[in-house]
Amino acid sequence: MRKYIAIFKSQIQITFAYSAWFWASMISAVFQLIILFYFWHAVYQNSDTIGNMNIKQMITYVMIATILGKFMNGAGSQLAGDIRTGQIATELMRPYNLLHKLMAMDLGGKTSDFIQSAVPLLVVAGLFFSITLPESLTAGILFVVSSILGILLAGVFDLIIGLLAFWTINTWGLRILRNAIVLFFSGSLIPISLFPPSMQLISQYLPFQSMVYVPVSIYTGAISGQDAWMAMGAQLFWIVFIYAVLRASWSQALRKVTIFGG
Repeated sequence: MRKYIAIFKSQIQITFAYSAWFWASMISAVFQLIILFYFWHAVYQNSDTIGNMNIKQMITYVMIATILGKFMNGAGSQLAGDIRTGQIATELMRPYNLLHKLMAMDLGGKTSDFIQSAVPLLVVAGLFFSITLPESLTAGILFVVSSILGILLAGVFDLIIGLLAFWTINTWGLRILRNAIVLFFSGSLIPISLFPPSMQLISQYLPFQSMVYVPVSIYTGAISGQDAWMAMGAQLFWIVFIYAVLRASWSQALRKVTIFGG
């Protein structure tokens, strides 16, 4: 465990070292929030509510969802790159579990991103875009826990996409498809409550709404009480299920490496 903690810490240090990248991403994110703010004000120009959400609730939702949506990528692209270049053979000989190493790196990077980007963006959104606070202290705590679960789920799912490089070699097209699906079905783009009933039904049987829609809905109070606990239970289920699929696929992939000599 100590080696993975060391990897986690080193990734935080690496991320903090690139200050130019931080400022570039921060400026880009602020512009994105500004565009969303004026876009939704234009949408609400002739309407007080859309889907039982007023303008303030919608602004709060899209701002929080946008910030949380920045944590939906994981270490899958690095895994795919290692497979494509053959570096995976060297990594497998090193004294650690490669999947656990990638997860530690991913969590380290996201921890530093949270400190550097998410917190300042939340302050900017609160001061200049008037987003509301959580419905209650309990909602705020559950939002934090649910957000962590959603980020973990997204990270594990991303590793599965990267692992497919063992069979497809290049995952560029798959990643484009994955990003589009996650953006839409996670609720990062618009609340799932605004989807047509048929799309809402489909979304309930997919893991993606547990990544963004569930935590943000807990924040806004759209999901509360027993429903919030059930939604978080669904998040845990999807994490365990997708991690099990990842481990099974990983075992198959390792046999493929052994058969073809790395």
